[in-house]
Amino acid sequence: MATSNRPSLAVEERSERGSRSARRLRREGLVPGILYGGGDGESISFKVASRALRLALQDGSAVLDIEIDGKGARPVIVKDQQVHPVRPEVLHIDLLEVRLDEKIESTVMVELEGTDDAPGVKEGGVLEHVTRELNIEALPTDLPERIVVDVSAMEVAATMHLSEVDAPEGVELLDDLEETIIATITVPSEVEEEPGVEEETELVGEDAEVAAAAAGGPAEGAESEQSGGEGS
Repeated sequence: MATSNRPSLAVEERSERGSRSARRLRREGLVPGILYGGGDGESISFKVASRALRLALQDGSAVLDIEIDGKGARPVIVKDQQVHPVRPEVLHIDLLEVRLDEKIESTVMVELEGTDDAPGVKEGGVLEHVTRELNIEALPTDLPERIVVDVSAMEVAATMHLSEVDAPEGVELLDDLEETIIATITVPSEVEEEPGVEEETELVGEDAEVAAAAAGGPAEGAESEQSGGEGS
């Protein structure tokens, strides 16, 4: 039976397979999906109303309760989902049945906050969000939707490692605490100014005089002056 603090989702088992069948389901306002796990370890293909799925996912809960053909609720988490490249529509979803008393490994997105308040950014530094996803372990009911990291105290040339991040209660961070970089603030290298036209002309003239001297003859400008003197 579904709990009051988890969204429930009614789905129907489907026998259709293939991309043609999937396109037909989407035209009918349905989303194809697959449920993995369970006691027998077999996967079950299902279809669900796109609107009902959207509402369940918008709830933000890590665990959903699904009922297949009304045969009782099963706690599941989202294993993977395919989203339309342009419209905010789920094209296909994979669910994983879980036990609420057993920890599982999962991934979670990293969100930065306080970026505009960081002293390093105010001084002209560039903040780079290096690691955007973390590997974690927790009970299904403790899985966070995201991990928010405060970078408002970062200075210029600062590097924030995972060791500086506080994990949510009940969550274990599985990535290397010292090697995993969450964010950095670097100073952009100054662009050297290109020499002006007059400066380039002077350099060309100097190069010509040096080349002429090395060849044992006057530069072009000197020849012109000598020619003018002889003719006068």
